[in-house]
Amino acid sequence: MALSIGIVGLPNVGKSTLFNALSAAGAQAANYPFCTIEPNVGVVPVPDERLDKLSELIKPLKKVPTSLEFVDIAGLVRGASKGEGLGNQFLGNIRQVDAVLHVLRCFEDDNVTHVEGGVNPVRDRDVVDTELCLKDLETVEKRRERSLKNTKMGGKAGDEAKAEVALLDRVKAGLDAAITVRAQKLTEEEKAVIHDLFLLTDKPVLYVANIGEGEIGKEDANKHVAAVKEMAAKEGFDVVVLAAALESEIQQLPEAERPGFLESAGLTEPGLHKVVRAGYTLLGLWTYFTVGEQECRAWTIHKGYKAPQAAGVIHTDFERGFIKAEVMRWEDLVKLGSESAVKEKGMLRMEGKEYVVQDGDCMHFRFNV
Repeated sequence: MALSIGIVGLPNVGKSTLFNALSAAGAQAANYPFCTIEPNVGVVPVPDERLDKLSELIKPLKKVPTSLEFVDIAGLVRGASKGEGLGNQFLGNIRQVDAVLHVLRCFEDDNVTHVEGGVNPVRDRDVVDTELCLKDLETVEKRRERSLKNTKMGGKAGDEAKAEVALLDRVKAGLDAAITVRAQKLTEEEKAVIHDLFLLTDKPVLYVANIGEGEIGKEDANKHVAAVKEMAAKEGFDVVVLAAALESEIQQLPEAERPGFLESAGLTEPGLHKVVRAGYTLLGLWTYFTVGEQECRAWTIHKGYKAPQAAGVIHTDFERGFIKAEVMRWEDLVKLGSESAVKEKGMLRMEGKEYVVQDGDCMHFRFNV
């Protein structure tokens, strides 16, 4: 499953710096607007302690984590939807992403220019959302023009076109009032009708409050962070608080030196771990594992997938010819030390087509094509 998250925000809020922290890809980051001209894309391995423990036990030839793709585009400014700045050129690059990571500046620094004149993360969120709404408005209007022509058709096709125009009119009215699509409380059926428009404001959001290094451990005293948390709570979304510049420094260090650096900075884990976990929760994702001497591998699935669907993530033949799945819990395998020991304890189960895969299952699929 190729899952991606688009990083958005105003210029100079720490977007590209966060991208560096996430991907260690060395994306350029500097103190002037539109430093990011071409969109940066990084595929980030998802850290998973469970996979590490399974690999330590099995000692496979390969350990393969699952991954997320992050897309960093140029900073958006007022008027971006109409061509101001460079962000408008790259909104198309995040139209296909599964979620949006919105970076908000929550640190004061006179040496780092703020395009809006001062630090105010709630205002900054509103600026970006307005531009995304305006871009979505263009998309909806184009679709409406096409659907309007189809209303002249007879029968079912004409009726469906009329219903679609009515829905598009409602969505358009909301966007005109700067109400994001996700805040318009559409039904699942209505969302399905406009799904192929890939509207930017219909995507779930994870907010990142970017603080200064000196504020680590004192986040509760930061008024800007408090404002972001209050705003996000009203929308039902999560906030990850981190110091992007420090996180980027951590990723440049040799791996052996990172634990000591984290401890000295007052951190228990890199911000990457927080962002990925929050992203998985936001997208409703779970992980299952396949283990063996050749490789231990993590696989991403949507919460609620049944065994054949989970098998299909590996290969469509596995889903098409699914017979049964051998299932055991990752913690049972680590605790008991081997698959045979798990089997002896009666903890290795045979599951059929209706089994709903659980986060942390170790699975082996039987199939016949």
